[in-house]
Amino acid sequence: MIDKIGREIEYLRLSITDRCNLRCQYCMSERNMNFLPREELLTFEEIKRTVKILGKIGIKKIRLTGGEPLVRKNFTDILKNISSVEEIEEISLTTNGLLLGEHFESLMKNRLKKINISLDTLNPVLYKEITRGGSLEKVLENIFKAIELGVERIKLNIVLIKEKNDNEIMDFVKFSETYPVDIRFIELMPIGEGKNFVSVSNDEVIKIIQKERELFPINEKIGSGPAKYFKSSFSKGNIGFITPLSHSFCDKCNRIRLTPDGFLKLCLHWNKGINLKRIMRSGTTDEELEKIIFNAIYNKPEHHSMDEDIKENIDKRKMNQIGG
Repeated sequence: MIDKIGREIEYLRLSITDRCNLRCQYCMSERNMNFLPREELLTFEEIKRTVKILGKIGIKKIRLTGGEPLVRKNFTDILKNISSVEEIEEISLTTNGLLLGEHFESLMKNRLKKINISLDTLNPVLYKEITRGGSLEKVLENIFKAIELGVERIKLNIVLIKEKNDNEIMDFVKFSETYPVDIRFIELMPIGEGKNFVSVSNDEVIKIIQKERELFPINEKIGSGPAKYFKSSFSKGNIGFITPLSHSFCDKCNRIRLTPDGFLKLCLHWNKGINLKRIMRSGTTDEELEKIIFNAIYNKPEHHSMDEDIKENIDKRKMNQIGG
């Protein structure tokens, strides 16, 4: 569907849990995390109902996120249901990669061909520090297995933090030159725990890479997101840059988000949206629900305000509560 300023909204980031098997420093607190009780999550049936309506009004692509989506016990059933909705043309997954080995068979059976893996370092010691206990060896094992199985597109999402992992930029570039895997440098957003760290702008990253490699822009559209992609002379995969802070892409934003507790978020930064869970549990008909969702998406905010000192209407939730 087309919103009030002419953007085609076709992409849903569907978060199915706020829980995760890691505690990444810029995402979650080390202790005292309060997760949603099971009854507060959207149910299997509510997710299916919402996806059917969204498909009817123009959503074509869905990315499953969390938290860590693979920790939800009925993940496979949720995936099967989404796969059965004809209007949904593409299903993808964002994961930390640790549990992929247990799910490859169901992923491949249910039309999921694209996997984004959050991986901020190739240093096993630093990986344990950032994730507070994860296994880099296990993640790499699953990346190589995904390559072997012929997953259509594998992307590594790298959030750079000043004076922590910003010395590994060329290590990731060389990884994409060795394996057919895209890498994407993502500017750290000042949301939740991310406010405690200093971001590295992608302009800085590009300058560092260009000291050792010539970058050639890729003009074709890759994926559903805002990344701008390049290749080096040696690339097997692509090198992408996502710049929500230094170069806003709000005018091209094609996405909405649904949180684990059923809040339809129209912009990552703003708290504006619709509590679909409450509406569904009040006995609303599908026809009424469709009108509510359509009107909400039509009035999607024109831009975020992460570069402005505006407190009003800013979402206070952490990234695991929103869905990345």
